[in-house]
Amino acid sequence: MDSLMEKSPLGVFIEHIKKGELAYQVCTDDNKAIFFPRVVAPKTGSTNLEWRVSKGLGTVYTTTVVCGKENAKWNVAMIDVDEGFRMMSRVEDIDPMEVKIGMRVQFRAHPGDEKQPAYPVFVPVGGAK
Repeated sequence: MDSLMEKSPLGVFIEHIKKGELAYQVCTDDNKAIFFPRVVAPKTGSTNLEWRVSKGLGTVYTTTVVCGKENAKWNVAMIDVDEGFRMMSRVEDIDPMEVKIGMRVQFRAHPGDEKQPAYPVFVPVGGAK
């Protein structure tokens, strides 16, 4: 990672993911969770942002299944993370058609590779159903 990326909010987020942590920012002016990582809080315009690490638990807010070549299927989900922010991800270790709105999920770091940095995914709480 180049120096600018390492210092950027996205770079900090990716470094947390590499360590197995789901990090997010909080605006200390209004104590609101912010996601995706930014340099300025969207509602207040404040630069008073601090990083926190989520416990990694959330609830599926919405989900859809994407079909690719050769009948490959995967889900795309919006996850309401318990600390008060919503993020797009996917739920793994379960058939994409079985991911349901309201399902409790747990963060897991996907290690990435030489083409893609580490990124967050989720798995069902208590394992696949």
